[in-house]
Amino acid sequence: MWSRLVLIVAVFIGAPFGVLAQETDTVEPRLFIELNALETVEQACRLSFVARNTTGTDIEKAVFETVIFDADGGVSSLSLFDFRDLPQARPRVRQFDLPGATCDAVGRVLINGASTCLVSAEDSDLCDSALALTSRLTVELIG
Repeated sequence: MWSRLVLIVAVFIGAPFGVLAQETDTVEPRLFIELNALETVEQACRLSFVARNTTGTDIEKAVFETVIFDADGGVSSLSLFDFRDLPQARPRVRQFDLPGATCDAVGRVLINGASTCLVSAEDSDLCDSALALTSRLTVELIG
């Protein structure tokens, strides 16, 4: 009787830890891009991004089609942002200027998809399939 009760208690106590162990073992590889800062410089708004590649492989070139929406939700510009190389497990900061734009007019930023993604000198869908977007600002980064 006691051995059966101990077994039941062990199963209930151990089950959540087993689930936790399984969840941490299955962390998906990601290409994290964070909108980190907006800064007015001369006649432009500078967007600063922090990129972290945890995909397990170096990305030799990543270019994203990026859409800027104004504060009212209208499309203000569409550009190609060249994030260049994104080595595995090494954070990178990339900055892009929006000429003639003021930062307070930027309402939202959309990563519309990868225009170029080179891995091992070949085109890859890794930049789209592993993409995870966040923003430290009130300006959203979506994709």
